[in-house]
Amino acid sequence: MGLLNHDLVTGIRPAKGKLLVAEPLMGDPDFARTVILICEHGADGTIGFVMNRPLPRSLHQLIPEMAEMSMSVYEGGPVQTETLHLLHRMPELLGGVEILPGLFWGGSYEALLQARLSPTFDSEAIRFFVGYSGWESGQLEAELNDQAWMVANAPDNIVFHHNSKQVWQEAIRSLGSGFEHLAHWPIDPQLN
Repeated sequence: MGLLNHDLVTGIRPAKGKLLVAEPLMGDPDFARTVILICEHGADGTIGFVMNRPLPRSLHQLIPEMAEMSMSVYEGGPVQTETLHLLHRMPELLGGVEILPGLFWGGSYEALLQARLSPTFDSEAIRFFVGYSGWESGQLEAELNDQAWMVANAPDNIVFHHNSKQVWQEAIRSLGSGFEHLAHWPIDPQLN
């Protein structure tokens, strides 16, 4: 990729609950300027969700039974774009697998339909994704070696951030002062 200096490697390895932060000049349009929360990482590969790509549709357009909910839906990634996934902070209502303390991935469709009727349902504590980002065994490691991604710890505000346009810059800043200049790097340096 070119912009990342080997001296600035984060030293953080990919794992469940970590972030993948796209290198500023990543040319792949599926992942340019994205931040991905890793939900599964192991010998069989990696699964995660893009945190900063809202789609131009609402949940009620995908699930008619949830007509009263005009919640945003995000592009999780280019894999299985006919599937709907969720990250949430309501395991008592939705179940799921814990990714970070208090943050869960998944839950059943039936549980979601019931949960929306509960007085403890919090629409600010759930995020929906169409599709996911996935890497086969060894694929992500190769991309890390090519410096396409930086791995970061996940700040608490990233998953439920209200301004998706700021997520990438904030994820870069969370890496420390040695990376700060990357948050201001133009999308096309030739236009600068």
